[in-house]
Amino acid sequence: MRASWEFRDTMRRGVRAARPTLVLHAQQLPSPPSRVGFVVSRTVGGAVVRNRVKRQLRHLVAPHLNDSTPMAVVVRALPAASQQSERLRDDLASAWSTIQRRLGSGGAS
Repeated sequence: MRASWEFRDTMRRGVRAARPTLVLHAQQLPSPPSRVGFVVSRTVGGAVVRNRVKRQLRHLVAPHLNDSTPMAVVVRALPAASQQSERLRDDLASAWSTIQRRLGSGGAS
């Protein structure tokens, strides 16, 4: 995802799952491919830290995309992501399964 309207649409209309290091917003798409966008603000850290967090998140999201239905996903890193990078994998997996369950049931809670 690159356009601000795609981020905004996914965050407003999609489902949400929050964890201590990140928040996932997702919306089902009618056809492939899935799209992912990352939001890592200055509260996470300086430029070097933000880029490191983005690279980690890209690496962690890739395997999940292969096993899921077509969707638009926004991954928003929270400040704890830079201090607890070892926890990112577990938080992402947990939030991803919550998103999949909510999208599968059709509810946007």
